[in-house]
Amino acid sequence: MAEVLQLTFNPFQENTYIVYDETKACAIFDPGCFSAEERAQLSAAIEKHGLKPERLINTHCHIDHIFGNKYVAETYGLPLEIHKGEIPVLQAAPQSAQLFGLPVPDGPLSPDPGRFIEEGEIIRFGQTELRALFTPGHSPASLSFFCEQSRFVIAGDVLFYGSIGRTDLPGGDFNTLITSIREQFFPLGEDVKVYPGHGPATNIGYEKQHNPFL
Repeated sequence: MAEVLQLTFNPFQENTYIVYDETKACAIFDPGCFSAEERAQLSAAIEKHGLKPERLINTHCHIDHIFGNKYVAETYGLPLEIHKGEIPVLQAAPQSAQLFGLPVPDGPLSPDPGRFIEEGEIIRFGQTELRALFTPGHSPASLSFFCEQSRFVIAGDVLFYGSIGRTDLPGGDFNTLITSIREQFFPLGEDVKVYPGHGPATNIGYEKQHNPFL
């Protein structure tokens, strides 16, 4: 069974997820570690659990979700995996950092993607399988990752506890986001746990009943 380890990083309080199983193989989703201390915290968590990173994946490429891409790629020798529709967002990251008054490092903020993930693709590591769901609306080509066996979804900034992702950023669209939630998340089942890009975890049944946006 897959397990999920959550770490919260950077000024945006972004949730970074490490998904692993009994083989200790793991995938790192949206490494947001911004400072040297946060990068050390990520590595310490990996070492504490004896994990072997095999995949580096961004649900989407807004700056708060990619701060640690370069560190993870270089430290663990992993190619970055994204949906190809997120390339413009990734390329705009340095400008986004300047907009928020954040320091831009020398050299690239993130490596270029090493491969692209397709809608419906099965992401495998160890004994774990996650299905890639195409969930645009917050960003132009956001992906979410559903683990049918363990009944959870890594949701990026699509659905939050009592809220949804903002849609006022480039490539965002409210109606598209609501459609993504209703067509991609609702059929997964009300028991499915949602691990969002910010804030506490929730589940689909609770959000169907109580989320004011839905």
